[in-house]
Amino acid sequence: MNKIKAFLSETVVEMKKVVWPSWPSALSSMKVVIISTVIFAILFGLVDFLLLSGVYSLF
Repeated sequence: MNKIKAFLSETVVEMKKVVWPSWPSALSSMKVVIISTVIFAILFGLVDFLLLSGVYSLF
């Protein structure tokens, strides 16, 4: 039980050291992630479609 208490108290101490991003910074990062995810999804979907079309043309 002492190990659990020590772990939790150390966790609280470490969490106080964390520098959390500001809301505008977090929002900006979120936009970049969402846009890049959509772009990669479209690209991978296009490649998948082209490869599938190629396989269907062979058979």
